[in-house]
Amino acid sequence: MGVTLGPIVKELGVGKIVRVEFFEGKIIAIDALPTLYEMLAMIRDKRGLYLVDEKGRVTSHLVGLFNRVCRMLAKGLKPVFIFDGPPHPLKMKELELRRKEKLEFQKKFIEAVLAGKYEEAKKLGKRAMVVNDEMIRSAKELLKLMGIPVIDAPHDGEAQAAYIVIKGDAFVAAVRDWDAFLYGAPRIVMDLKMSPNPFFKPRYYELSEFLAKAGITREQLVDLAILLGTDYNPGGFEGIGPKTALMLIKKYGSIEKLIKMRKIVWNYDVPPSEIRNIFLNPPIREDYKIEFKDPDVQGVIKFLVDEYNFSKNRVMKELSETVKRLSLEKKGKQASLDIFLGRL
Repeated sequence: MGVTLGPIVKELGVGKIVRVEFFEGKIIAIDALPTLYEMLAMIRDKRGLYLVDEKGRVTSHLVGLFNRVCRMLAKGLKPVFIFDGPPHPLKMKELELRRKEKLEFQKKFIEAVLAGKYEEAKKLGKRAMVVNDEMIRSAKELLKLMGIPVIDAPHDGEAQAAYIVIKGDAFVAAVRDWDAFLYGAPRIVMDLKMSPNPFFKPRYYELSEFLAKAGITREQLVDLAILLGTDYNPGGFEGIGPKTALMLIKKYGSIEKLIKMRKIVWNYDVPPSEIRNIFLNPPIREDYKIEFKDPDVQGVIKFLVDEYNFSKNRVMKELSETVKRLSLEKKGKQASLDIFLGRL
């Protein structure tokens, strides 16, 4: 779901638009699941259906992931992908609501496709998306063939990404919403899509700037989020939007004080302290490893072309700039691009 901090961020003037080159040479901790959903939403045929291979397996996510990783590596970015683990027990209620919603949209999507209403189907398809285990498995295999580190989080990928940035093992967390700030990520970037479309410009934010301009602590930021509603208390509180939530937290200091002063009525099954603790002390892996390797070019070709029916020419075209960049970074220790491609 993601907490609704956007209006506050905009009003406070937090963050800035940056060029992709701003992240050159830096490690980017990427929340993988939203990335896969993004690929499924963007890459479809004219009917609004996913791209599939000869066996009927979905390949939209692989097309998008491969292109983006190649372009990141060609620009000198160092992506690390963090995948969600099993959902946190307190998140199950929200996930069940999402599941029911998706089933309804899937029904409407199929009806629109069968009726030939393709524009309507495209819109509905984005709401009906589901990333299944096979998509995750194939995405991980592609990333590993590309030499990209893959990390499995205990629960929330954003929490793990935030921790990696906090530890200094990555520069920034690439995310889709503001929850990484709640987990303490010092820096986040949104819309790092590597797209030639000028509409998509990376937006870079620092937690310290947000807290300073908002005049609150990180603990109070979490309480503000709880007022608005999180995955652990969906819905928040009726009548309390972002600006009102910020005003209340600055005036009263905490959720508990708001409850005591009868400004809100707490109707959730768990106390606010338990939700707050999930964000302040989330379950994370400390034994992760970040090790970049050279792409297994032959392995990538076998995987995408032979296994999933990709065009070899398109795969080679995307790989060429990546190999060239990695060759230059090695300062001649690796064979030149022409020699390298001549072996294919």
